[in-house]
Amino acid sequence: MEENKKPQVKESKSDEKTALINRLSRIEGQIRGIKRLVEDNAKCSAILMQASATTAALNSFSKEMLLNNLKTAITEDLQAGNTQSLDEITQTLTKLLK
Repeated sequence: MEENKKPQVKESKSDEKTALINRLSRIEGQIRGIKRLVEDNAKCSAILMQASATTAALNSFSKEMLLNNLKTAITEDLQAGNTQSLDEITQTLTKLLK
């Protein structure tokens, strides 16, 4: 079993960070909406549609996070001759795409 590792902290541009946090806040609201639907015994189809929309929003967040990382940190590291961040993102993608 893999040990719980503390995530590495990277500097991020303020506007990128704000956009990501805003996306997460909207996703959080969607999750609360799903919870309310379940509590209110809403129709299964309504719950599933909201869950699907939330999954799409979370996927969109992940894609934006990855693109930001590729455009900034990884590019900068490669230009400096450091391949560690490329190795890390490759390992992460390998785990995600199982």
